[in-house]
Amino acid sequence: MVSPVTVVKSEGPKLVPFFKATCVYFVLWLPSSSPSWVSTLIKCLPIFCLWLFLLAHGLGFLLAHPSATRIFVGLVFSAVGDAFLIWQDQGYFVHGLLMFAVTHMFYASAFGMRPLALRTGLVMAVLSGLCYALLYPCLSGAFTYLVGVYVALIGFMGWRAMAGLRLAGADWRWTELAAGSGALFFMISDLTIALNKFCFPVPYSRALIMSTYYAAQMLVALSAVESREPVEHYRLSKAN
Repeated sequence: MVSPVTVVKSEGPKLVPFFKATCVYFVLWLPSSSPSWVSTLIKCLPIFCLWLFLLAHGLGFLLAHPSATRIFVGLVFSAVGDAFLIWQDQGYFVHGLLMFAVTHMFYASAFGMRPLALRTGLVMAVLSGLCYALLYPCLSGAFTYLVGVYVALIGFMGWRAMAGLRLAGADWRWTELAAGSGALFFMISDLTIALNKFCFPVPYSRALIMSTYYAAQMLVALSAVESREPVEHYRLSKAN
């Protein structure tokens, strides 16, 4: 089992640009009522830094580990989705929703289908159903179906992220905890977006949405470091 101190020493420096970019976003706090390319760049910058975080492990690492590659691609779609959501009042909310739906499919694929963890899947299905039931009276038109599909996708992603989670024992891995925590933060962020947009104003919604969102993306990116494929395969291929 890798100790938390070792993780911080090895991965912490690579995340410094991400933390700086996140601080820039919250310090500048550009008004969402007047979107611009500058505000789009500032919002997407932490995600760009997570691209660099994964690339810092080497292009060979990404090529040798399909799950890490899928998380990287998911981060690319996330940045595009962020850009669309900056302009959501100009009619691009659905575009952002679709980009993040694709993101969740890539993340779920990265987390894999083993172990199956049917009990975890049942819990996530119930939670997803409750969330949709909460939102349903507030939805109308195409959003009735689009939000339903999105809730199902993020619930599926959350199931796959938490399926391999073990909090104790010899099989414990910090990256699985990162994946599960990241999925949970993502669901909190997106539920807050939905409640604030469709149901009622959520106090301090933007701060809650963005803090949980950036935390989610960082944790998902961290989960790629110790890939779900055996690391030995990558080391052997590198040695050869």
